[in-house]
Amino acid sequence: MQEAKKVALITGANKGIGFEVARQIAKGCWIVFAAARNKDLGSQAVEKLQAEGLDVHFVHVDLDAHETAVTAAETIRKKFGKLDLLINNAAIAGAGDGPPSKVNIKTLETVMHTNYVGTVALTQAMLPLLQSAGKAQIINVSSELGSISQHTDPDWKFAPVKVLAYCASKAALNMFTVQLAYEFRDSKIAVNSVNPGYTATDLNRHSGPQTIEEGAAEIVRAALLDRPVTGKFLETGGEIPW
Repeated sequence: MQEAKKVALITGANKGIGFEVARQIAKGCWIVFAAARNKDLGSQAVEKLQAEGLDVHFVHVDLDAHETAVTAAETIRKKFGKLDLLINNAAIAGAGDGPPSKVNIKTLETVMHTNYVGTVALTQAMLPLLQSAGKAQIINVSSELGSISQHTDPDWKFAPVKVLAYCASKAALNMFTVQLAYEFRDSKIAVNSVNPGYTATDLNRHSGPQTIEEGAAEIVRAALLDRPVTGKFLETGGEIPW
């Protein structure tokens, strides 16, 4: 069982921000498990990173199929016995999303189940491995679109963006961050939330002004902190007031 290197799991790592985060973390001499729901695309992404000489492995995780989280955790346990870093990056947007009076209910259910329920289930499956690492970190990749206070400000630059399913899923993810950080406040597991900013990805049809590298930068910075602080809410840069 290898224990010398630190081990990370990044969901949604077959493309976009997740792929770049996997690359940058692996360049820091980490062992990286790149997770994706599509096995073919995930394997192809890992082959690209391995071709760069990086220690990256594919693991199948479908946030809508909770048994894949359990299987992934068992795979990591057998190979390394621990997990030092979990980055919950995977998320979807759905056709039919829109303002509260018009959002498609099936879309609302699907987006919430994937972005929120699936992330909680995956994290629960990985917690024993994170605890085995001694000092570990969980990073939830959120969005300012999940900020309730921002949405109440008519002068906010994204005030017109009222897509209930996606925004609510990120608001719920923020609540998960806050409550999980509280639960583990006296442990050596740091729980943080990061807002990568409006980045050009498939999710927004490449409409964001930031590059993939710029979107990945804050996540990587938080991940590689020497002493991540439990209870930091990096989306706003302030400490959670317990």
